[in-house]
Amino acid sequence: MHPRRLIRLLCLFPLACASAALAQTPAAPAVSAGDNAWMLTSAALVLMMTGPGLALFYGGLVRRKNVLSTMMQSFAMMCIITVLWALVSYSLAFGTGNAFIGGLHNAFMHGVGLAPDPDYGPTVPAQTYMIYQLMFAIITPALITGAFAERMKFSAMCLFLTLWAIVVYSPMAHMVWGKGGFLNASLNGKIPCLDFAGGTVVHVTSGVSALVCALYLGKRVGYPKEPSPPHSVVLSFIGACLLWVGWFGFNAGSAVNASGLATSAFVNTHFATAAAAIGWSVAEWIRNGKPSALGAISGAVAGLVAITPASGFVQPMSALIIGVVAGVVCFLMVTTVKGWFGYDDSLDAFGVHGAGGTVGAILTGVFASSAINPVYGPGKPTGGIEGNWHQVLNQFIGVAIAWVLSIVGTIILLKIVDMVIGLRVTRDDEIEGLDVTQHGEEGYDFGS
Repeated sequence: MHPRRLIRLLCLFPLACASAALAQTPAAPAVSAGDNAWMLTSAALVLMMTGPGLALFYGGLVRRKNVLSTMMQSFAMMCIITVLWALVSYSLAFGTGNAFIGGLHNAFMHGVGLAPDPDYGPTVPAQTYMIYQLMFAIITPALITGAFAERMKFSAMCLFLTLWAIVVYSPMAHMVWGKGGFLNASLNGKIPCLDFAGGTVVHVTSGVSALVCALYLGKRVGYPKEPSPPHSVVLSFIGACLLWVGWFGFNAGSAVNASGLATSAFVNTHFATAAAAIGWSVAEWIRNGKPSALGAISGAVAGLVAITPASGFVQPMSALIIGVVAGVVCFLMVTTVKGWFGYDDSLDAFGVHGAGGTVGAILTGVFASSAINPVYGPGKPTGGIEGNWHQVLNQFIGVAIAWVLSIVGTIILLKIVDMVIGLRVTRDDEIEGLDVTQHGEEGYDFGS
């Protein structure tokens, strides 16, 4: 062989070996531009649910003297939970840990970069999944504020909900959605509980914690003898419609890709919401002789809550059934059950989110279909209607864990905050209104 050819072959040999090695190495997960675009859009939609959606919905339901303070509570969660999520909460919820809580490996966003995490979103950057889940962590504690509206100190609210996000939300999110989570149906949890977008993680925890807050703080001054009607159903109406639109990001985005599963969740969300609004309105029509706008939008929110865990598991007709049931059940919780027990859940956070989330989580186990989401493998039954009635038991267990964690965690945290800085404003401050006494401003200036 010619010496020059031999030298050329010797030079090319390392390159050939490297190419062969690369060919045998599995390719890194590729980011899908379409999936990433949908997930970033969904994240923005979910943030819109808190501000302006929930802020307007809750703000319109309180008296005029408390509108800004109520809206400020939602806005505060947008800020506080974001910083907390970046520092430690994301790691506790989605980092590798044990069956009940994540570790601290991802604290301060360590290891959360632009490469996909195949366990959570194989076609989107890990940061996209992280920011999407942040929006859930924001709205969940914000929902609780509806129970203690018009009577908790702003400072106490900030401290309590910061601690609650760590002690209650992060463990529940990890158990249901995190790697190795006790209830995780997708990643081989001990007791697989189906929760597509947060029935237990978001609505049961916030709703049950809201009830505990209402009971611990006691009733508002004058309640129920003095009427405290919503000061602007118009604001609440706009807020509810924004919640409806934003909820498509909440549920359809939980597919974590732009797929047929996202379409299914989108359709189910819309169908259940419409059915629940009708269910609540018809029940109110029968009871009171006329349907109200406030009732219709409350029913819509109840439907959104109930379909959340089921949205990526059920058929469209099942979504309609879930919606109607949730609308009627939540109507009865708000108009009848609350009166029986006499608790002052100011904006019915428990009656809608606690009750609606519980109903939706259980009915998910009944109506889950392998044709929509074969979470246990192709051809294997998912829900009760397919013969897997054990799934309903799993759903009850998941709901029970969420109830217990929320009750125990909330009581302990309320007691701590009450001892440290006090929870409730003074009687005089409450009568004057929290806008002025907590923030030094008024929502409406009729003198100018």
